[in-house]
Amino acid sequence: MRLRRVNRRSAQDLGEELADLYVASHGPSPREAYRRPGRQDFLNRLTGDIRQPGFAMAVAETDHLVGCAFGFPVRGDAFWWLGFDGALPRGIEQLAESGRVFAVTDILVRPHPRDRDVARRLQERLLTDHRASLGATLVDQADHPALAALHSWGWQDAGEVWRSISATALRVLVLPIGEQTGEGLEGLVDDARTRSPG
Repeated sequence: MRLRRVNRRSAQDLGEELADLYVASHGPSPREAYRRPGRQDFLNRLTGDIRQPGFAMAVAETDHLVGCAFGFPVRGDAFWWLGFDGALPRGIEQLAESGRVFAVTDILVRPHPRDRDVARRLQERLLTDHRASLGATLVDQADHPALAALHSWGWQDAGEVWRSISATALRVLVLPIGEQTGEGLEGLVDDARTRSPG
């Protein structure tokens, strides 16, 4: 399997294949189907992400597309943080203002026992290539498998974001990159623990 970066144009060209990957990666789960956005919703969101300044994508391939991770840098005043419950923790705000926070907006992996480590490798590649000091992502609080996987890779809770359109609370998770960043954000974890985990 090889990992590679994909530019904006290639990501657009891969749209239908990425939508197939989205559908396959979520598998059949009738109980949760009503909560998941559909294929067209995914394509719309992907198109919006591709338009963001600094958009980046990493893909994993064999003879077919196995997985992908994508996102873009976010600043402290960016729309991405709108609806954050309370004040944005100071450590996050400082890194965001310096342009060192990269939002991983999606990680998709085709379900297969051999591919368990692909998602972690893709997110590492994406953040390393971008030279981010902090990764950030939003996860539906009801998505316990995703939360468990991210926590096992070192992601930390940093609070909640409320989206008024769906009246949904999403967990904000952050991943400090490098020892220096991790030490500087130690208080971030304490701040997040004072919030209700939902």
